[in-house]
Amino acid sequence: MSDVNNRIEPTLDSLAGRDGIPADAGPEEREAAQAANEAGLLSQLQGELVALKAKNTELSEQFLRAQADMQNTRRRAEDEMSKARKFAVESFAESLLAVADSLEAGLAHQDATSEQIREGAEATLRQLKSVLERNKVIEVNPAPGAKFDPHQHQAISVVPMPPGSSQEPNTVVNVLQKGYLIAERVLRPALVTVAAPQ
Repeated sequence: MSDVNNRIEPTLDSLAGRDGIPADAGPEEREAAQAANEAGLLSQLQGELVALKAKNTELSEQFLRAQADMQNTRRRAEDEMSKARKFAVESFAESLLAVADSLEAGLAHQDATSEQIREGAEATLRQLKSVLERNKVIEVNPAPGAKFDPHQHQAISVVPMPPGSSQEPNTVVNVLQKGYLIAERVLRPALVTVAAPQ
């Protein structure tokens, strides 16, 4: 029975080892097959290396382009901000030119009466206030009795109220100098006197 087993034809697995070299191959055949396998593997790895190098080059170029685009965008933004800072007051200054023209025209009249000078000054003041309003410069002029607002008012003094006064403490008594806001930001606080606590 053992003789019968020995004569059974070897299977494909027994003919070829795991490395693809036939099991019954001689040492020279095994070396040649091993060299061929290694050459094939080396060729495959070299192909993968070339592909990876090409991908690396492509990604490097994309990165450099993206970096250049970012620098160009940053430079353009800086240029625009610089121009905006330089010319931010351009329209405001242009609006003020009409006020300057009115003042110069008023001063050019040598024989104007005091009433004419007053009328010209009032007209020029209206013109100036109009320019300020168009450019979002808002007057802060609290009425007497208005609540003191430390964000928009600056108290110059605290005034004791006479007995029997109906004015509440911490309210505006008098405005010494108007304040101004520009786009809801305090340009100059209003200078006020404030009613003292009782």
